[in-house]
Amino acid sequence: MSDAPFGVGIRAIGRYVPERVVTNDELAARLPTTSEWISERIGIETRRVAASDEWSSDLGAYALTDACGQTGITPDQVDLVICGTYTPDLMLPSTAVAIMRKAGVDGGAGFDVNSGGCPGAVFALDVGRRYVQSGEYARVAVVLTDVSSKLFDPEDRTVGVIFGDAAACYLLERTQAGRGISRVTLRSEPAGYWSAYVAREARAGADGRPKTSAFGQNFTTMEGGEIRDFVLGPLPKFIESFVRDQGLEIADIDFFALHQANLRLVHGVLDTLGVPLSKTLTNIERIGNTSGASLPLVLREAMDTGRLRSGQRAVLVAFGSGLNYGAALVDWSGPADFT
Repeated sequence: MSDAPFGVGIRAIGRYVPERVVTNDELAARLPTTSEWISERIGIETRRVAASDEWSSDLGAYALTDACGQTGITPDQVDLVICGTYTPDLMLPSTAVAIMRKAGVDGGAGFDVNSGGCPGAVFALDVGRRYVQSGEYARVAVVLTDVSSKLFDPEDRTVGVIFGDAAACYLLERTQAGRGISRVTLRSEPAGYWSAYVAREARAGADGRPKTSAFGQNFTTMEGGEIRDFVLGPLPKFIESFVRDQGLEIADIDFFALHQANLRLVHGVLDTLGVPLSKTLTNIERIGNTSGASLPLVLREAMDTGRLRSGQRAVLVAFGSGLNYGAALVDWSGPADFT
């Protein structure tokens, strides 16, 4: 545990999911797949997709505003906005500043963190934690927002059936010493660099006509087998080692929040660790793989339903493009713990 005079806790988690619901049947009507295959192999029934005029900053601004509303503050009381995204509105300026502009955060600072999309749930969280620990920022909003659907090749089943769009916002503040985020470990496996990536590519359909995404000639490519092998192989060992490094056993953890890459993978990791499913929640069935937002959205649901309460220990695990992965141990804080 840290010897710092104060800790850093997650005061609230804001959320936003787009209104449009896309079912498996709708995808099966235009992609070479079936509703049953998607359900059985990935565990998704529906996913949310952003409207044509909704971009990462729009989703992120809604999530930040929601987080502030939960604690009775206004967005202009946020000191720093950190945005984790791989689908920025523009190359310049940062999406964090666009979120600030739309949410009404004035007088603070903002910048983006690109840790590979999905891993941002832990990577960007750690960046925000360290800014609060510095003592220079009392309240930091860490926004995870992606419009993954806008990077699809319209004929690519691999990504088209998995991803959805959403945003979440961690609101970080000081806590009493010994509470809050006690340890974060980050790792990268460069050998997995091509496991998932977005690149500028000239692609054409069967009719020879050029393909485009909402980002022009930029498309997402994913090697699902590489991700699966990592998640069901090294990842459980990493989680077990991470927990033991804190002087704890897997059984000492009250709640596990995992990136929602695939329902079967989430269950596979917990089965390998010997963790009952009662110690987690999943949302991929309803909203798809929402990149960096998926893990904090699990935490938000756990808070709302009473599955995660003050005084409990939670382990957060995110992984994805890079191949980046990381874990955080959180002694969950209640209102009385914040200073």
